[in-house]
Amino acid sequence: MATASQSEVQFRFVVAGGGIAGVTCAQQLASQFPSLDIVLLTAAPMVKTVSNFRQVSKTLEDFEVEEQPSSVLEEKYPNLKVIQSAVTVLHAKQHTLLTENGQVFHYEKLCVCTGARPKLIIQDNPHVLGIRDTDSAQEFQKRLSSAKRIVVVGNGGIALELVYEVEGCEVIWAVKDKAIGNAFIDAGAAQFIIPSLEAEKPKKALPCKRTRYTTDKDTAPNTGSEGPGSALGPDWHESISLRGAEQVSHRVHVEYECEIEKVYSQQEFMQSPLYTQKTNLGVWPIYAQLSNGKTYGCDFIVSATGVVPNTEPFLHGNNFDLAEDHGLKVDEHMQTSEPDVYAAGDVCTAGWEPSAFWQQMRLWTQARQMGWYAARSMAADILGEAIELDFCFELFSHITKFFNYKVVLLGKFNAQGLGQDHELLVRCTKGLEYVKVVLRGGRMMGAILIGETDLEETFENLILNQMDLSPYGQELLNPNIDIEDYFD
Repeated sequence: MATASQSEVQFRFVVAGGGIAGVTCAQQLASQFPSLDIVLLTAAPMVKTVSNFRQVSKTLEDFEVEEQPSSVLEEKYPNLKVIQSAVTVLHAKQHTLLTENGQVFHYEKLCVCTGARPKLIIQDNPHVLGIRDTDSAQEFQKRLSSAKRIVVVGNGGIALELVYEVEGCEVIWAVKDKAIGNAFIDAGAAQFIIPSLEAEKPKKALPCKRTRYTTDKDTAPNTGSEGPGSALGPDWHESISLRGAEQVSHRVHVEYECEIEKVYSQQEFMQSPLYTQKTNLGVWPIYAQLSNGKTYGCDFIVSATGVVPNTEPFLHGNNFDLAEDHGLKVDEHMQTSEPDVYAAGDVCTAGWEPSAFWQQMRLWTQARQMGWYAARSMAADILGEAIELDFCFELFSHITKFFNYKVVLLGKFNAQGLGQDHELLVRCTKGLEYVKVVLRGGRMMGAILIGETDLEETFENLILNQMDLSPYGQELLNPNIDIEDYFD
């Protein structure tokens, strides 16, 4: 590292963002170039790291996400310097970054991994919370402890986990679709798992054994407008208590095919025509009027309606190609349109022609893969080596848990982009398993596996090798046939 002055420093590699993508990228670079100083800029005092990584199959990965102080990273990688200061300005042509603490960083290669922020239904309302990072999850826990009723808006992964985990509080769940979990599962799978919302939840055998760290620096709760925190991990709710003020264990009411039309404060509601028409709604801090005509009072609203890539500090004065979702568009080497600027994770959008079985879904698994691959690409460019698109982008694969069921998603699991040109095979055993296969022209394009099916590796192979399954017909999912024996 060459120092220009006290406030100006120069690095071969700079990574911006302390989430899974940024940390993975920085770790890979630090490992590959042990004699070079690598800098990781993070807005938050803690960074996200991958632990207990397990390669389940060729493309399926399972891991835990830990939040750690940056010193843990620096101890493991002596050439990795973690600086807690958010990026305020990027001058891409000059290859310089300015941070909040006034430092200027000159880079040879930069990777932007600043994630995304919640897309709140209403900005700057103290009774509307977004859950995206650890700070906002802790703020949610604090608010929930005294709540009797909350309204959850959204139908993605965080909403699915939230409504199942919350206890001691009535939950009104507003989803815009005809079924729950639309981003991940189909209507049939939704019908399979929804009885779990009313059933007694299984007791957790052991508490989460992750190490918890505290920091000296107080960080203001991030309710979603602009926040330093990186995305929550796959089991963010494990280490916090999601219990409200009531004695009820689990009470969820779903309102389908609706969105929030208007939000009223207590004072606004009492002055509105709704108050005179429906005086039985009680006295609450906030009221949500739904597009289906119903109105609910509640302690607060949780906005879990997706995310917006966190690109703002990098756009002014630069010439980035942005995708329709406002992510930094990257090519097959994770490079943006600005020279020597790469991007990975939720902040970017894949701009290459994807494989027939892959799609981007802003998930922690893809953040890890993109961060690792971006580092490989940056290194290859420095070393003058050729690099091909990594195999992880051949097949979309994701393993998670919804309503205490193991869920595996493979390929075009919801027939994404296939139009009417596909057929479905479904096998369902109530309370035990749900298996759906997407076929086109007799070849498997995707699958949803819920429960302990043990079919993920077999189905992954069948999608990748595109074997003609027409001769098997319905027998493909015959529970009396061990399908693995067929296709070993």
